[in-house]
Amino acid sequence: MSFKNKKYTIIRQAISKDLAIFIANYFRMQKQVYDTCKAARYFSPFENILGYYEEPDGQIPNTYSQYSNMAMETLLLKCQPDMEKATGLKLYPAYTYARIYKKGDELKRHKDRFSCEISTTMNLGGDDWPIYLEPSGEVGKKGVRVDLKPGDMLVYSGCELEHWREKFKGKECVQV
Repeated sequence: MSFKNKKYTIIRQAISKDLAIFIANYFRMQKQVYDTCKAARYFSPFENILGYYEEPDGQIPNTYSQYSNMAMETLLLKCQPDMEKATGLKLYPAYTYARIYKKGDELKRHKDRFSCEISTTMNLGGDDWPIYLEPSGEVGKKGVRVDLKPGDMLVYSGCELEHWREKFKGKECVQV
């Protein structure tokens, strides 16, 4: 079944496991720099160039995340041809968003805003944590479980498909 019919596809090893882990470690180090600078008051508590814990949409409180990190933006451009091939669409990059999930985090069922017409999530490392999709487009159904290993990427119609993650039982999961 094609992307147009089911509105999602999985690209296994969109990037190598080694590259995924390298990027995850880079992002963990950036979090450490942010935490150190914030604790030492090297920048304003309102500064978010290195990320933040209180994101604008409030989806996952107290969880480190960042819009448009340069490494993640570069990764987006690297993956764009594979995404276009998988979807059969000419895609125009909008932005990236990376997050380091922690134990207890939960991503509530939702559909994305218009800028996320074609969305992706890529596992960069950490503990396994499935994402769920409802490909019928009907609200509240059980959904399809998708398990991703480091380097695997789910491409889906973010505005059309309800998607979510249940409460995280692991220690950490790095996603972009």
